[in-house]
Amino acid sequence: MNIFEKIENIVEQTLQEMPFWYENENLPPLKIKLESPRDKRHGDLSSNIAMILAKTIGKTPKDFAAEICCNLVGAELIQSATVAGPGFINLKLKADVWFECVKCILQSGKDFGSSDFGENEFINIEYVSANPTGPLHAAHARGAVVGDTLARLLKKVGYRVCKEYYVNDAGTQVDILAKSTHLRYLEALGHEIGTIPDGLYPGEYLKEVGMALAKKDGDTWVAAPEKDWLPVIRDFTTQSLMGLIKSDLSNLGIVMDEYISERSLVAAGEVDNAMNLLKEKKLIYEGVLQRPKGKQSDDWEPRPQLLFKSTDFGDDVDRAIQKSDGSWTYFASDVAYHINKIKRGYLKMIDVWGADHGGYVRRMQAAVNAASDHEANLDIKICQIVHLLKNGNPFRMSKRAGTFITLEDVLKAVGKDVIRFMMLTRRNDQVLEFDFDTVVAQSRDNPVFYVQYAHARCCSVMRHASKMFGNKRLTSDLLSCVDLEKLRDEAEMDIIKELASWPRIIEGAAQAHEPHRIAFFLTDLAGAFHSLWNKGKDHSELRFIIEDDEELTLARLALIQAIILVLASGLELIGIEPIQEMKS
Repeated sequence: MNIFEKIENIVEQTLQEMPFWYENENLPPLKIKLESPRDKRHGDLSSNIAMILAKTIGKTPKDFAAEICCNLVGAELIQSATVAGPGFINLKLKADVWFECVKCILQSGKDFGSSDFGENEFINIEYVSANPTGPLHAAHARGAVVGDTLARLLKKVGYRVCKEYYVNDAGTQVDILAKSTHLRYLEALGHEIGTIPDGLYPGEYLKEVGMALAKKDGDTWVAAPEKDWLPVIRDFTTQSLMGLIKSDLSNLGIVMDEYISERSLVAAGEVDNAMNLLKEKKLIYEGVLQRPKGKQSDDWEPRPQLLFKSTDFGDDVDRAIQKSDGSWTYFASDVAYHINKIKRGYLKMIDVWGADHGGYVRRMQAAVNAASDHEANLDIKICQIVHLLKNGNPFRMSKRAGTFITLEDVLKAVGKDVIRFMMLTRRNDQVLEFDFDTVVAQSRDNPVFYVQYAHARCCSVMRHASKMFGNKRLTSDLLSCVDLEKLRDEAEMDIIKELASWPRIIEGAAQAHEPHRIAFFLTDLAGAFHSLWNKGKDHSELRFIIEDDEELTLARLALIQAIILVLASGLELIGIEPIQEMKS
């Protein structure tokens, strides 16, 4: 039950029955959008539709708003309609509307807020996609959580979602990785390797890969020429590190639907095919790029090369598609990969990238538009960096990986649920500070604890109430039938209205591809509940359990159960298991 949508339909129907609707041929498309006023004294919902239409029909916004309000009097679900300011329409809904929302939550359970908004459409979300040259580090967790929560969110509103990881297992970096492993392989067999040369991967995680290779192949590759061992060790290392990556993702609660190999795409000729497609569209030409900003004259040599006409699709410059040695650029491989997605039926795509890829966005979107003749849509979410702090200072946990903190380290320190929630406490395009002192504290400053504590407190109320009713199971079905008219306190009504907004929050977050909205909503809902709890401590008549008033108690228990269901639904969207009892 999306109460906003219901009221928007009522207002739209009312407008279509007014004389102006038939008297004006040039009306803009009618789209009613209701918002919650900041000041509760202004009512429950507000619309600026009078100000949008007034000029077209030749009336002042205020006069037209008054006319609309007169026609809304007596409309279903609406108690009153008043004009505010220059022409806003403020609506107050009947109390029954809100009580029906509570009953709807109890009847729908955690499915409350699910919808068919996505119309069963296919959508591909690619996230993490870290190069398989080492274990995942802490910064990867942010993109992983943003992508995975977004996937859950889009499934909730009716999309057919494919969660995908693009394995960059082609190119120079995996050859360097193979050479690094070969040294560790020799070391495992007792050979002296000295200091790891500059340009190779120094991380100690490769010692384990080297030992595994030595155990598997013995001394087969000790004296063999590089051309023989390079492809074998490259594949072995890539598969080993992808195993580590998949394990880390699993521990973070993430299981991908697809892993797409860049090397496989190249081997199948898909990069060549993609470039031929762009050539057929006359979007590739030989040209000379201008000197990049910041490049000095002595380190820049202009030369002819194949370029993609990305400026035809909104980019600021055309982009190199081929290197001087004739091989394709990374960009060419990425274009082929996205064309591969389109071939698989994904005209809606979302990529979640790290902060260092911001300059790559426009060219990739240009390529998708070019390859699909503007039929496909690519949204790219950039996740800014994460600062790990302890006692207000940058935190270093281990040097196992060489120069970075592994995701495995952070998981062991604070657990999956803390990481998942904390990574959504800021918009993805804002820098995030992950303070280890905060996330382990049992205080309001710890948003994970604050939300879980609200859920656990609600569960505690239900356990105590069960004893009052002779250990009777106070199920959602039973509570959906109780009389809610006794819920008249302002704080109770405020929290009911907060619960009623849940379907709108879900749909808005899915539409905008902004999963952080879920964490924000849960924090607000938890705050509203804790305020209600504290009110009951100060005023005994507002407690949830009133032993000499079963009807009022049951009404408040119905509200508590609705809170439990919405909190649990939101936590599960983020990938967190709701806690029924807090551990001291």
